[in-house]
Amino acid sequence: MTQTIKNIELSVVVLCYHSENIIERFTQQLFDEIAQLNVQFELILVCNYDKDKLDNTLNLAKSIAQKHDNILILDLEKKGGMGWDMRSGLSAASGKYIAVIDGDAQMPASDIPIVYGVIKFGKYDLVKTYRAKRHDGWIRTILSNVYNILFRLLYAPRFPIRDINSKPKILTKEAYLKMNLISNDWFTDAEIMIQAFQQNLKIAEISTMFYKNERNASFVGFKTIFEFIFNLFKYRLIS
Repeated sequence: MTQTIKNIELSVVVLCYHSENIIERFTQQLFDEIAQLNVQFELILVCNYDKDKLDNTLNLAKSIAQKHDNILILDLEKKGGMGWDMRSGLSAASGKYIAVIDGDAQMPASDIPIVYGVIKFGKYDLVKTYRAKRHDGWIRTILSNVYNILFRLLYAPRFPIRDINSKPKILTKEAYLKMNLISNDWFTDAEIMIQAFQQNLKIAEISTMFYKNERNASFVGFKTIFEFIFNLFKYRLIS
């Protein structure tokens, strides 16, 4: 859908890959929460697709967008993984502040107004959440803890971050334009944080609740975990 809103204060990039079971409800929750801020905003629903996989997310997103003139749909044929989707959404954002959140509702929509308030009134360059309470099972929790410990061992004390992959993340447009994101996979969250520290950006981290994904199986399998760890060491060597 063609963007018609000008002077956008807040862009929210929503990663909607295979979210057909939740996209309508979660988009409405986001819309209701952000509307209370009384600022010009846009929702960017990233519905990039694999042509060989069945997914009704895009059709549902287009139906939602017909009701609002500040919802933008990205419907590119996928040329990468989660990171490629995130980068395509970030590059399409035109707001003064750019937030990104997963579209599976594991992080509450109410987090968006919170991180927006912190970054704007705290005068930060980047604000993100950490999952203080998790309801996605002990295996995922342990794997996440191990990954974050590895990150701190490889990059600390320069990068004192509790939870690299947690969203939402929000950053200023100026901060985003300083970055050169190239990851096409799950390493993008870590890449954002590494480059944020390399740029000496002012960063804050606040707590959130992480809910169980009741509708879809997790996309994070053993292949993804290996990918996480491999990229941690690879990026450390070149950074």
